[in-house]
Amino acid sequence: MWKRIRVLVRKEFLQVLRNPRTRILLIVPPIMQLMIFGFAANLDIENARVAFFDRDNTPQSRALRAAFDASPYFEVTDDLDTEAQLQKVLDSGKVLAAIRILPGFARDLARNTEPAQVQVLVDGTNSNNASIVSGYANRLIAGFRQSGATPDLTQTRVWFNPELKSRYYFIPGVAMNILTIITMMLTALALVREREIGTMEQLMVSPLAPSELIIGKTLPFVAIGFLQFFLILTVAKLVFGVPVRGSIFLLILAVALYLLTTLGSGVLISTISKTQQQAVLSVFLYFMPVFMFSGFTFPVRNMPDAVRWIANINPQRYFIDILRGVFLKGSGIDVLWEPMAVLAGIGILVLGTSILRFHRQLD
Repeated sequence: MWKRIRVLVRKEFLQVLRNPRTRILLIVPPIMQLMIFGFAANLDIENARVAFFDRDNTPQSRALRAAFDASPYFEVTDDLDTEAQLQKVLDSGKVLAAIRILPGFARDLARNTEPAQVQVLVDGTNSNNASIVSGYANRLIAGFRQSGATPDLTQTRVWFNPELKSRYYFIPGVAMNILTIITMMLTALALVREREIGTMEQLMVSPLAPSELIIGKTLPFVAIGFLQFFLILTVAKLVFGVPVRGSIFLLILAVALYLLTTLGSGVLISTISKTQQQAVLSVFLYFMPVFMFSGFTFPVRNMPDAVRWIANINPQRYFIDILRGVFLKGSGIDVLWEPMAVLAGIGILVLGTSILRFHRQLD
């Protein structure tokens, strides 16, 4: 049995590696996605342009302006004198936010009996930028008040990603997306190609049992999936400095469990596709909804109840939680056992269903 499988695995590796387009597919897309999400798709805000409207005109208000100017997150580009100027800079999009200090700011700060009034007016055209700029400004103002007048204010500390670098958040998700597309695509294309060129019938009359055929066809893509993952891991660590605080062995186990799902989905797509073009289209039709419901960009808890129910059976949702937990938090099996158990259950169900359908098709 294993001798026959070994021959088929060797044949699949040669089939994949001798095709120049496949070799490019294995190397170029992962690197491109990492570069795009690591450098271009950056949600970090630095040197955000802000205007300052000081209606108090006291040493304390000027000290707050200096604090904004000294911050790496802000650049004070305009000092305003009138409400009309404030309206104009926000309407024109010249600044992302305007800081308005109301009269009595220094007095309220000295009394320490009521909050000193500062307004942060944010351009909400881009809701993500608005939320980030507003958060940065409020933290800076709270820190200024704490250091100068109100030591009982709450102090904010960020765990796991203290610099709030978005690439640390995105790159584990990129690893998931690459594994999904590459392993599903190669598995589906390998099986459909045999049917398309007429060699599936030859395999069916060979000594290979259907289970041996499935194992021999999918094992090479398990190896390719792990190679892809370690390539991504190496680039993420060396180029972008993404921390890996948890266990590498736990990552390997999680990847193995997730590959059950992607390989099973690839086999299932091969049973409903008659051509390689149909298989490619089916992979992308599958990928887009599971990507949207994975929590890669949009938190699952913010989704409507019906959509959240769909997300709860999405293997990508659990895999990305595991990746971010191991990468950023250093979480162990004592914390991640539940998503790993769910991931294993979904993987076994998908792979088992795909194999049964493939068996029926062969019969």
